[in-house]
Amino acid sequence: MIQQTTNRKIVTIGLLAALFIGALDATVVSTAMPHITKELSGFSLISWVFSIYTLTMCVATPIFGKLADLYGRRSVFTAGLLIFAIGSILCGAATSMTALIWFRAIQGLGAGALTPVTFTIVGDLYPGEQRAKVQGIFASVWSVAGLLGPLVGGTFVDYISWRWIFYMNVPVFVIAFILVVGFLHEKFEKKAKNIDFIGAIVFTIGLTALLYALLNGGEKYAWDSALIIGLLCIAAVFISLFLFVETRVKEPMMPLELFKTREIRVIYLLSFLGFAITAGVMVYAPQWIQVVLGHSATNSGFTLMPMCIAWPFAATMTGRLMFKYGPRLFIISGAFIVAAGSLWLMLIDPDSPYSYLVGILIVIGFGMGLLTTPILVLIQNAVDWSKRGVATSTNSLMNALGQTVGVAMFGTLFNNAAAGLETKQVAHGMHVVFISIFIISIAVVLVVGLLPSQRKESGKPQSSVAG
Repeated sequence: MIQQTTNRKIVTIGLLAALFIGALDATVVSTAMPHITKELSGFSLISWVFSIYTLTMCVATPIFGKLADLYGRRSVFTAGLLIFAIGSILCGAATSMTALIWFRAIQGLGAGALTPVTFTIVGDLYPGEQRAKVQGIFASVWSVAGLLGPLVGGTFVDYISWRWIFYMNVPVFVIAFILVVGFLHEKFEKKAKNIDFIGAIVFTIGLTALLYALLNGGEKYAWDSALIIGLLCIAAVFISLFLFVETRVKEPMMPLELFKTREIRVIYLLSFLGFAITAGVMVYAPQWIQVVLGHSATNSGFTLMPMCIAWPFAATMTGRLMFKYGPRLFIISGAFIVAAGSLWLMLIDPDSPYSYLVGILIVIGFGMGLLTTPILVLIQNAVDWSKRGVATSTNSLMNALGQTVGVAMFGTLFNNAAAGLETKQVAHGMHVVFISIFIISIAVVLVVGLLPSQRKESGKPQSSVAG
């Protein structure tokens, strides 16, 4: 028993290392981009360095989640590690912006395996109350990475080379590989598998078209341009075809029966709406500080720090207390706190002091921390072990889609409302965005009311770290 507990802790450390470095890579690049574009001469392609990572990660997430259910967590986790490590090495060695974009796409594929499979393994290893505590710690990793990313990136750029923001991933992933693969032993039933190749293909086409349209609509191309309209039509056709295919195959990539459970439908919607709010706040709050209040770029960047501290604090606290007081209490509390912070955000004006926005971000970050941990635990408790991987990865997809749709929607609203570049015009555009964020927060409160009052845990862990 002591050996099993020790091995489980070792596996957990390895999972934390892999998740952290993957999360860090999503933020650390931003600080280094001016140096990268200067050396590789590709400023016009800068947005693609970020967009391609998001796109491939979103596409890969549910696919790898299903593969983890079919072939076991360890093998898919290992594949994700290797893909991400290869992508990191290639990014560090890139000699042009075009090459860097393609290599970032490979990184995104690896991240699409690592994030959902990591949370799935934690769900397998820890039962009940222990699962909530550990998931609370893991849920805070993204906030900590968001806090440290710009600092780490700046340090490497100033004192070593921007290439090492990618090369540094390799030793961390070697450690994660040794700890997880060496100490995670699955009791996995080997049998013939039916892979949903058609579903995976049509899903990839549909989601790629949708994400490309959302990431470029209103900025690079007008929303009413032929390209964006065509992409949205392609997305509608192929996503509809995907839903049709999933009702016909023996082992669907994304079992539609997941959405038959009201609890899971509500939770996925909460994830989508919550991360749309987060995207809007993280993009426009620093801009308000810099453009409207006239503070430096450094101060505007540090504005997000209180949010990145309050979020993991609340997530960890929730993980420790939710089985004592019930997950629904924390979800409801989180929804109302996010709404309160969004209301405060909507009420600020150009004469509001800097400290107001700091307080707003603390409130919203704390509320999101209360939401994320119980949402993840409820999803994993609501399904059997054989569907835990795809259920968890679908939630990760909802998070990413919420952020992507949120950024696209808020960007369109801002561009339409801000008639010029004067401070008053920019402030008006951002105020329209803040009103929209508040409206979405009200929707979150209303959706929380649809949650069932009782929760039943299903599915037993089928992974062991003994031996």
